[in-house]
Amino acid sequence: MAIADQHLNDHYAVYLGDSCELLPKLKDESVHLSIYSPPFATERGGALYHYTSSERDLSNSRTYNEFFQHYEFIVREIYRLTLPGRMSGVHATDIPTGNSGCDALSDFPGDIIRLHRKLGFDYTGRYCIWKEPLGVRNRTMAKNLAHKTIVDDSSKCSVASADYLLMFRKKGQNPIPINHPNGLLEYAGERQIPQELISYRGWKGNQIENRYSHWIWRQYASAFWDDIRIDRVLPFREARDEEDEKHCHPLQLDVIDRCLVLWSNPGEVVLTPFMGVGSEVYGAVSNGRKAVGCELKPSYYRQSLKNLEFALSNTTKQNELLFNDHARAKTKCHESET
Repeated sequence: MAIADQHLNDHYAVYLGDSCELLPKLKDESVHLSIYSPPFATERGGALYHYTSSERDLSNSRTYNEFFQHYEFIVREIYRLTLPGRMSGVHATDIPTGNSGCDALSDFPGDIIRLHRKLGFDYTGRYCIWKEPLGVRNRTMAKNLAHKTIVDDSSKCSVASADYLLMFRKKGQNPIPINHPNGLLEYAGERQIPQELISYRGWKGNQIENRYSHWIWRQYASAFWDDIRIDRVLPFREARDEEDEKHCHPLQLDVIDRCLVLWSNPGEVVLTPFMGVGSEVYGAVSNGRKAVGCELKPSYYRQSLKNLEFALSNTTKQNELLFNDHARAKTKCHESET
């Protein structure tokens, strides 16, 4: 499979095709940061959600081991492409083995960590993205989260699993420091910055005195991100087609914004090998970075191009349309998920 389509300009380069074919063509140490969500593999084979019928799709792996053999090639390429001392972020979660009420969880994030360490990355952090239990129950109908379960037999109850942002650093000395000379300037999250700290925003004096930036940093440095706006995601409805399962789960823009600010400088290259509807490339362009993305599924690729058009436009009206479209679609999607 050759690259079937591509769009390149001064802000982004996005490709319709297989990451396993695209990544080897990119230059060594040309990426400053990567952020992505791989398909969520299950121990019984395949993935938690299937996106296409292509044998190239990791979600169609026949076994858990086959998934990681395929995925290992991607991680090796990301290691080669990443500058020394720079970061790669992987979004993952614990994977349920079923939904009978007597099932367990597989440590998919742990296996991702072990793979990255095997290939030379240092594992530097696991950020927990909190999920409200009733919302998870209503969306997934998981038996182990039903109140009836604790009434009947609470040995079968379980947890509304967090999502995890797993961070890895390539070995070596970072040649380009990621500087914040006036501290952190914006906060990505639901929590409100205390009003008395606003006057310190962009503080040009001694940064020890920068109470605004210190407040943001304390939130970001926590391993428990409990105010990520779960519904602040890109539109996905138009990207769905007849092959889709009942799954809508773009990575939240708050998570992406935090990654970009903490682990890249403006103007640097941000890579996502599983682009989906373009959340990571949208975030990169919106935050003044250069995005490189690859997506196997044509409908997702087309939606990512639409989302990138919004990223390049700074009008309030277009941003309102973007998120209003999602607001209309999310309820229908959540009601249909199983």
